[in-house]
Amino acid sequence: MEIVPVFKVNGLCYDYDNQIPALDHVSLTVQPGERLAILGSNGCGKSTLLKILDGLYFPCQGSVLAFGSPLTELAFLEDAFNFEFRRRVSLVFQDSDVQLFMPSVWDELAFAPLQLGVEQEEVKRLVEAALHDLQIEKLRERAPHQLSGGEKKRVALASVLGLSPQVWLLDEPSAGLDPRSVAWLLDFIDQQGRAGKTVITATHDLGILEMIAERVIVMGENHQVVAEGTPQQILADKALLVS
Repeated sequence: MEIVPVFKVNGLCYDYDNQIPALDHVSLTVQPGERLAILGSNGCGKSTLLKILDGLYFPCQGSVLAFGSPLTELAFLEDAFNFEFRRRVSLVFQDSDVQLFMPSVWDELAFAPLQLGVEQEEVKRLVEAALHDLQIEKLRERAPHQLSGGEKKRVALASVLGLSPQVWLLDEPSAGLDPRSVAWLLDFIDQQGRAGKTVITATHDLGILEMIAERVIVMGENHQVVAEGTPQQILADKALLVS
């Protein structure tokens, strides 16, 4: 039986305001259970690519298949598709303040399940499990905007964990974190990979590359994929990394 890719991207182009290029004919395939890193400097299009994979942006050219189905604006008008996709794929933004907006951590974790129609008792169970799994029980009544950067990152991840997504899209997850929080984050990514989840991480942090991915795609300043390989192969290519 043929394995259907989680994502299949072909000739993807995206321009901001129809004039500022962000992605230029990008193609890639992501398999179920894969840990993929998208490496590149700021402004190369990493975040834009994640937002397209999450169905927040749509390309001006090219195509994206998610679980074998076209990922288009029209598809998201169908409630069944929208509901199923949002349960399977979740994006954690680089800036946690963009993602956190409820008055308390508990409310933050309950928001997504409630929006997807999960019953109240099940929402309570999911929230309590996420609080426990990410070791943030003591933060339940705290306002997210009052938390430290590391605490906000845990809450942002917990707000997604309750949905048990098959695919995690992580945008610069280590940015702004102290070493202890980074160590915890790496362990979390490893746990998701061991659980068979697909984890796609956009980063420019070479220090975490070998711990978060088994395959790396490098985005260049031309907004194209310029290299692909294992973390070891990419890190050994000094000419590529300084170009």
